[in-house]
Amino acid sequence: MKAILVDDERYNLDNLEILIGKYCPGVRICGTALDSREATGLLYSCRPDLVFLDIQMPGQNGFEWLQSLPDISFGVIFVTAFDQYAIRALRLAAIDYLLKPISIDELQIAVERAGRLIGQREQDRLWKNLIENWKESPGRTGRQIALPTAMETRFVRTDEIIWCQSANNYMTFHFVDGEALVVCKPIYLYDDLLGPDGFIRCHQSYLVNKAFVKSWKREYGDFLLLSDGSEVPVARNRKESLKTVNGLITIAQLPCDACIRITI
Repeated sequence: MKAILVDDERYNLDNLEILIGKYCPGVRICGTALDSREATGLLYSCRPDLVFLDIQMPGQNGFEWLQSLPDISFGVIFVTAFDQYAIRALRLAAIDYLLKPISIDELQIAVERAGRLIGQREQDRLWKNLIENWKESPGRTGRQIALPTAMETRFVRTDEIIWCQSANNYMTFHFVDGEALVVCKPIYLYDDLLGPDGFIRCHQSYLVNKAFVKSWKREYGDFLLLSDGSEVPVARNRKESLKTVNGLITIAQLPCDACIRITI
């Protein structure tokens, strides 16, 4: 993590820089500032992931400086000699609040927490970028999408996905080659993203690629039979909307109630 240190006393800056250099190898200090003006300059030149920030400084204090910024794209660890600002710091979503003189253990814990939160923030930023990229080119088929798993980020083609099942905040993707892949993202993200590629939300917990739908079975409830042999339930409140999905024969036009064939 790239970090900058902001404090109006040079001794405090030097001391904190020494402690971080010795006990926090995951942090690289790219600049120090004695006031908010210098700190603003470092934001643009260093683009830090993390800011160690004093509160009481001449001119703008630490809170005022943060509130003056148009966007806060970095984590903040307050470092101060005063404990009465802790509640306000938490309200500004600070990662941690360290009191001077700095405890090495507390410093290391704060840096570890920062690493976790900043890492998650970066993953969320990348995910949002992927979403926007998809939305820029709707209507195309066979696009590549990124699926972040616990061990890697897989890039797959949408026309290789048969169906998806949701469980809490996890999604399982089932592919034409029989592979299943678990992704730690909720279904509503994929409902929006995969819609332009021919996916339909037939149930609260299921998305299916209509290109792989073979029939609509009504022998023991409503189910879509897919090309891999899977049967995916159709929710009662979604049956009407599925009747008019582009590429599916209107159900009212078909005579058979037991098994309704669907053409794509």
